[in-house]
Amino acid sequence: MSEWPEPAVDYVQAISDTKLLLGHRYAEWSLSGPSLEDDIGGASAAQEEIGHVRQLARELEGQGRDLEWINGGRDPEEFANAACLDRIDGNWTEYVASIAPADRAAWYLIDAIDREDLDGMFTKMGEDEYFHLEYHDARLETLAEEDPETVQQTLETTLPQALALIGPSEYDEEADPVYTAGFTDRSVADIRDAYIDHYQRLFEGTDVSLEGVEWDEPALEDWDEKRRRSDSGSISQTDVEQLRGEKNQLYTMN
Repeated sequence: MSEWPEPAVDYVQAISDTKLLLGHRYAEWSLSGPSLEDDIGGASAAQEEIGHVRQLARELEGQGRDLEWINGGRDPEEFANAACLDRIDGNWTEYVASIAPADRAAWYLIDAIDREDLDGMFTKMGEDEYFHLEYHDARLETLAEEDPETVQQTLETTLPQALALIGPSEYDEEADPVYTAGFTDRSVADIRDAYIDHYQRLFEGTDVSLEGVEWDEPALEDWDEKRRRSDSGSISQTDVEQLRGEKNQLYTMN
């Protein structure tokens, strides 16, 4: 296996961490949906995300990352997940408007990777993600009719946090280190443009206004390239313990 440039390893680590937390949040909410279809869809998505994490973990291990560390053996501040997944409080609408931006951002980052040795893995992931993203958009459109105020208020927070996962607008074809290293076939700036355009078109003609979204986030000077976020927040210690399965290990020992 060829060695990746270090910025590319961090790039994939952030995707993996985001998918790890997506799987965790899907599982947490898999019995809280308004319909049996929502619950089944959440449980299925959780399984698929964890499957993706396992595949990405093997690739990251091949680049020198410790497998136990990748799978959760670290402090909360060491995770590089999209900030909108740190915690999801509130109701179903807030949940959907939090996971949808993160899931789409992670997929757009994956889809930009230009590595023949990873094509097969990403093709299979794309098949899973197609259904995830279609489901998210359909639910957001429905919720935009039922509860536009909550959708709008939540997205004003979660869309900028997902954009921070993608990266700063200054990372164009000349400045983006992952693109200039040849690891991706489009720059962060191009990924951002496609991402922003998608959500603006999705809510066009609805009662949800995205005029209050800070589309310029993250500010380059505040952005942590390794964690791909512009705040110092993190998941909770309880989340880390659940991701490690510490309680399950304790039950097994006793």
